[in-house]
Amino acid sequence: MEAIDFLDRGAYLGADRHCFVAGERTWTYEQSRRLTMRIASALTRDGFRIGTHVALLSPNDPVAFMCALGAVRAHMVWVPLNPRNSVEDIVDQLDAFDCEVLFYHSSYESIAAAARARLPAVRRMVCVDAAVGATPVLEQWLDGASDQFSIAPADPHDVMMIMTTGGTTGRPKGVMQTHLAFESMVASRLVSRPTDHPPRFLAAAQLTHGGGLACFPIFARGGTVYVLPAAKPELIMDAIARYRITELTLPVAAVYMLLAHPDVRKHDYSSIEYFNYATAPMSETKLREALDVFGPVMIQGWGQSEALALTFLSKEDHVTANDGSNGKRLLSCGQQLPFAEVAVMDLEGRLLSSGEIGEFVARSNTVMKGYYKDPEATAEAFRFGWHHTGDMGYCDEDGYFYIVDRSKDMIISGGFNVFPSEIERVLWSHPAVQDCAVIGVPDEKWGERITAIVELKAGMSVAAEELLAACKTRLGSVKAPKVVEFWAELPRSPIGKVLKREIREKFWAGAARKV
Repeated sequence: MEAIDFLDRGAYLGADRHCFVAGERTWTYEQSRRLTMRIASALTRDGFRIGTHVALLSPNDPVAFMCALGAVRAHMVWVPLNPRNSVEDIVDQLDAFDCEVLFYHSSYESIAAAARARLPAVRRMVCVDAAVGATPVLEQWLDGASDQFSIAPADPHDVMMIMTTGGTTGRPKGVMQTHLAFESMVASRLVSRPTDHPPRFLAAAQLTHGGGLACFPIFARGGTVYVLPAAKPELIMDAIARYRITELTLPVAAVYMLLAHPDVRKHDYSSIEYFNYATAPMSETKLREALDVFGPVMIQGWGQSEALALTFLSKEDHVTANDGSNGKRLLSCGQQLPFAEVAVMDLEGRLLSSGEIGEFVARSNTVMKGYYKDPEATAEAFRFGWHHTGDMGYCDEDGYFYIVDRSKDMIISGGFNVFPSEIERVLWSHPAVQDCAVIGVPDEKWGERITAIVELKAGMSVAAEELLAACKTRLGSVKAPKVVEFWAELPRSPIGKVLKREIREKFWAGAARKV
């Protein structure tokens, strides 16, 4: 199966079913399929060939997403750009990933203008919603393009998408993912989330990232994707009840915002079958609260841009752990999926036994083909014949994996290795804490001083001494932070991850350690 085949499968299951719904606008599967055909035809008409890199810059919008699908149908390479990134970052990515086509929303004309002025290699720009100067609007550009398009089958190992890494530890890299990777990712999701009816999926997260990937398994079952303009709590709560949503995926930060909303318990969530939380570990306290609010529907699937689907923690696992028989399992990212092999490895390439902490490594068809134009980083990621995820943790005797931390986030204080996630879980458990980040800062005596940066819930307060005391009680003095700072808002990546790199930069400016 090529990636676009899943949209066509949805049309086969029900051509008149709604494929996308965005407010009052709707698109059936047949309409969506024909629009992607016209886009593929127009790209080919303009002289672009198989393998051309086609970028997409837009807020959540079904038409913009279908532009990406049209490029994929023509066996071109989709390069998603996150509109929350800076102008410089986006122009740099267009250049670094050799993009020749840019579909964009008129709200980002300033970015398109910068690319137009500086990147002559971007030979075609199309605005998806309005004519801007000499740039044609989509319908104008599509004039005369056929809604019948055919092409010889792609090789399963052909690159169909270049995703960017989260950029939390430095300049983002281009992750080359193939049609085979998408097929394996869809297979994993269908196996792990069975249903006997077409799902109704809420796309509140960015379609240019996890929200877009999550659409393909929905297409495969002929389901409907309900697209929200932003992941705002009020919009999410209303949409779940209004559209009887059965599945949704949200970044952990967005789940926290939902739980903190004063009206979160006033809405009907009975239609939800699978509520997936993603992009970061979730605190045990808040996860138990989510199970209480939304019901026994929470799930977690661990993967990354470089490896789309590796482990899964089921609804049943959550319920069993929440009932008290094995509460620790709420901290697990699950067992390996049927189409992935996951193990724990030390620095010398030795696979470790259960309970031993090392780096998570994987073998799977969902693993990337490599980093675009970066053979050194690719070789580093694939050493010893496994994909290295950069996540540290262990596997228990029952085959459940536990992420301890990112390898680059580990703090060395007074000769002891300290994993920030342990401390963050304690801080998250306090009712006044919205979010937090624990880092090491330069210290002449200890090497690194454990420091907690805390973001409080609106209208709430807590003394630093109280948080320090809680950490000392539960973790001991070695792992407890020495300092607590309160920030109005933690810096986050476009997908909601806390940017520890940016936090560290404040403390490590001029120091020897890389941030």
